[in-house]
Parts: sequence; structure tokens; C-alpha cells
Amino acid sequence: MYYNEKSILYYDGDFLEATKATTDLYGQSLHYGYAVFEGIKSYKTEKGTKIFKAKEHYDRLKRSAELMMIPFDYTSEEMIEITYNLLEVNGLSDAYIRPLVICSPNMSLSKSQKSSLVIEVWNWNNGYLANNMRIMTSSFERPNPKAFRVEAKVSGHYVNSILACQEAKDKGFDEALLLDADGNVAESSGANVFFEKNSKLYTPPVGSILPGITRATVFEICDLLGISYEEKLFKPEEMRGADAGFFCGTAAEIVALESLDQVSFQMSWESSLSAQIQKAYRHIVLEEDYTYLKSQLQCAN
Repeated sequence: MYYNEKSILYYDGDFLEATKATTDLYGQSLHYGYAVFEGIKSYKTEKGTKIFKAKEHYDRLKRSAELMMIPFDYTSEEMIEITYNLLEVNGLSDAYIRPLVICSPNMSLSKSQKSSLVIEVWNWNNGYLANNMRIMTSSFERPNPKAFRVEAKVSGHYVNSILACQEAKDKGFDEALLLDADGNVAESSGANVFFEKNSKLYTPPVGSILPGITRATVFEICDLLGISYEEKLFKPEEMRGADAGFFCGTAAEIVALESLDQVSFQMSWESSLSAQIQKAYRHIVLEEDYTYLKSQLQCAN
């Protein structure tokens, strides 16, 4: 359960009991998926509750609304303050945060004239995925960037994610790997993807993906630890049987992959550079020092 009779959410200026909050059944978001949202996490650190990269997430929420022509007047600073207050009233530190911008009733295919901000929080102390995932190349493609604003986090886009993820689960896999219209690897149903080969990381470039905030954090970690990486187009054949691979996203964090299309990755996870990135990421979100990992990598090399 994401909420109970004690849960509080934020809805357009009010803190309301989640079980009593309502929305308009004629809303454009319900009928057409015309809404934008974010997935954010907070952590219990030695310095108290910390929302990881709160400004980056709320800046992206505002950008998503702008790209979708949804009127939205909140500032990132206002939303950050609201969210910390919401976590406090719910007594949460390790939490998942879901801001959602929904649109007013409108049955025409035109932009919204009014939006509302909802922020929901619930307890979440581990990712929605588990390490050593068996993934498959999906028969579903990522949406064509000429047909959608793929760089915006839009509710309606995630029907594609549900179809791909469920297809994988129905076939006995843990998750899906989606390609773009040209057959290049794009991302999973809800996370970005990296693979490791010959001590270098590779990930798809922007264009057909949602450029994730966790993905950007992986780049930051690589820069600090001296790990080489490259954004490039590649086919699933190049990723199959590589040294290691992982998904990354706010909910997932850094998730080790076991195999792609039943072809195993070659290195043991703990021996990979990817595992060092996973460790560093946990230190970052908990605001712990992780620079010692750099000396470990230098010793290993």
C-alpha cells in the first residue's frame, strides 16, 4: 500500500488526508494521459532527511510542463520546501516522492488552461528492482522522438513502459530493454542503461531516451573515479556478453544485470567497475565520503 488513513498529501496549497483527496473525473490528464510527473527519493542521512538532487528533479518537472504546454507557476524552491514539510508531517525519511501536475477538465485536443500540483510521499527504503536482473530485448520500441517530447516525463508515455515490462515478465524475464526506431538500444521500461567492456562504460546518447538524473550522477562518479565512459549508439548485439551491465534510475538506483536475452555478462559483478559505481552512488545519496574508492581502483589497476 502506498498510503493509509494516516497518510497526508499536498494538493494545490493544502495538506490533505490521502484517503479523502479527490480529483475531477473529467480531467484531461485522466482521459488523455496529459500530465507530467517526477520520481524523487529522500534518504535518512547523518545530517537528517535529505532529498537527493531535489532542485534538478523539480527543474525537470517545470521543464516537462513547459514542453507539454501545461501552465505551471510553482518555483522549484517552493516545491522543495513543500516536500520537506510533507515528509515531516508523514514522519518519513527514506521515502519515494511523486509530484504530479494534472490538468483541468477539457475534452478537446488543445492545451490545458489550468493545472494542479499534487505531491505524494510513501515509505521506500530499497529500489523497485533487484540486482542480477535477467532482461530481454523488447518487441516494443521507445516512442519516436518526432512524435513525442521524449525528454519530458509525461504520464501517457508510460503506457509504452507497462507494455514492455509486462511482456518481459510474461516471458519469464525480470525487465525489458527497449530499442529506438532504428534498432539501437534506448533504455529499459523505466531506467537508463549502461554496459561495461574493457574497463569502459557505454550508454545511449540523448535523442530517444529520457536523460535521467541518476544517469547524470553516474557521469559525475565516473569523472571523480577516473572511469572512462562514452555516449554512443549501439545495437543489442554489442551489449550481449559484455563484461557487465546495469540499469540506473531514481527508484532503481544502480541495478546489476545478469544477462541480456539469456546471454550472461562475463565478469562477476563485484569485480566490475560498475559495482564500484553502485557503491559510490549509495555513498552519495547518504552524503558519505566515497573518494576512497578512487584509491581502491588505482590499486586494482
